[in-house]
Amino acid sequence: MLTATKDLMLPATVTGSWPRPRWYDGGLWGRPLDTALLDVHFREQFLDAHSTVIADQERAGLDILTNGDYHLDEDFAGRSWHHYPLQRWKGLEHEELQYERSRDRLLEFPAGTLMNEIESTWRWPRVVGKVEHDPRNPLEYAKLWRIAQARAGSGKPVKFGTCSSQVLSIFLDSHTAEYDLEDKKQLIWDMAGAMNLELRQLAAAGAKVIQIEEPTIHFVACFYPDQTELLDFLVNAFNHEVEGLDDVELWIHTCWGNPNMQKVYTGESYANSIEIYLERLKGDVWTVEATENQLAEIDLFKPYAGRLKKKIAVGMVNHRTLQADMAPVVAARVRRALEVIPADKLILSTDCGFGRQGFTRTIAFYKTTAIAQARNIVLKELGLEERYVPAADPSLQVDVLPDQEPLTHLPSPWK
Repeated sequence: MLTATKDLMLPATVTGSWPRPRWYDGGLWGRPLDTALLDVHFREQFLDAHSTVIADQERAGLDILTNGDYHLDEDFAGRSWHHYPLQRWKGLEHEELQYERSRDRLLEFPAGTLMNEIESTWRWPRVVGKVEHDPRNPLEYAKLWRIAQARAGSGKPVKFGTCSSQVLSIFLDSHTAEYDLEDKKQLIWDMAGAMNLELRQLAAAGAKVIQIEEPTIHFVACFYPDQTELLDFLVNAFNHEVEGLDDVELWIHTCWGNPNMQKVYTGESYANSIEIYLERLKGDVWTVEATENQLAEIDLFKPYAGRLKKKIAVGMVNHRTLQADMAPVVAARVRRALEVIPADKLILSTDCGFGRQGFTRTIAFYKTTAIAQARNIVLKELGLEERYVPAADPSLQVDVLPDQEPLTHLPSPWK
């Protein structure tokens, strides 16, 4: 159900993760959140970091905020995105390197490449029993959302995101009779059930916007299109994962990978999965990576333009480049998307998150505020009211010219 964006034209947001301040150097590392917050030094870091990321995004002029994924550890190439739930569910133990047959062939990279170092460095737990929610070490999504939302002085909604159980299964090997080693359907189904408990508690706490990240449907549809039975199962598994979330605005985030800002695949395309995401999955917003390929696939939405059941969040800046996009450049991308997606169905976002190692907070900020400023450029062209962007307010810049502060600076030699 549309809540946060229902009557909002061209909402601006980011995917989720955000680079940390340099002083935020602590982490949970598998500990229960309650236990970690008993440490007064970590508690101060953790809560102040959330205040900081919310303030960054409000100053940037976003309409929908995120918690920056600040509950995830700052580990190599953003591994914690997967591992936060895996470190807390029952049925998993002992992180280890994968076996040769563990990983998908698409994830094999030669020695001497960063992707090989990432894939060979990441450890994964063994599946040793039924995977299920652990009430002694819950994911605490509701608490994490409250911490972030309480710090949004503007009252703007905080979108809370988590990886889909589907993407976790890619890297897990069964060492129990509970699950088949080759067929991971039951494992996916059980993890979806464990995730659903946390998501329903998150919704009950009052979260208005919940985002499920990277169901594997677009990967399978693109690279293994003949596996229709698996695709049908993944649709059912996703809908099982989000059961009971009818009263929140449900976002489905998809991209093509983001470990340490790296591009993982080649030949990627949404062509085989667009109908599935638009028509068969529960949800209100579908987010797509777009600026990476210069909106080359935006015309895939043409046949659906007059009958879109979901809003489309299009990536207007790329998470893999360090160029801080200028607002007019981003506005051109917005206009291109509007050629095929109605304005009341378009959301402006990023291709993926900025916080998976490699990005700087300053560049993330200026890429982000360019989205909000581009939103205002296009809103004005459409004859609609612009929304305030503190970062673009000339009177609020850190430094102003001495001419503008003549009482406390030397006079200009040109006067």
